[in-house]
Amino acid sequence: MTTRNCPCGLPRTYDECCGRFHSGQAQAPTAEALMRSRYSAFVKGDAGYLLRTWHPRTRPARLDLDPGTRWTGLEILGTTDGSPFHTTGTVTFRASYRGGSLHEHSRFERSDGAWVYVDGDFPA
Repeated sequence: MTTRNCPCGLPRTYDECCGRFHSGQAQAPTAEALMRSRYSAFVKGDAGYLLRTWHPRTRPARLDLDPGTRWTGLEILGTTDGSPFHTTGTVTFRASYRGGSLHEHSRFERSDGAWVYVDGDFPA
């Protein structure tokens, strides 16, 4: 059992938060929850989860994560739609890593009932 706070920034343990999505015990109920769980997967180096939660039409054949990247925090800047009652949604976020940050406006859709990442762009 992991009792440390979840990397996604919510005040829950990893197992109570993103860990249950990574293990397959539950599915992210919202686009934001999926985005947070994907950030946590980057922190944990879980390329399998990232590929499983990527829309089939935009998913790469493989994903090589840089083991040297040290993610240091996530800030949600805004969301549109993406609730359990929507079929699409967006999340704008800033993910910080040692030496910089990534600012992305991500698009999500439901595929077979589950939220998946479609693509994103990088706002100026």
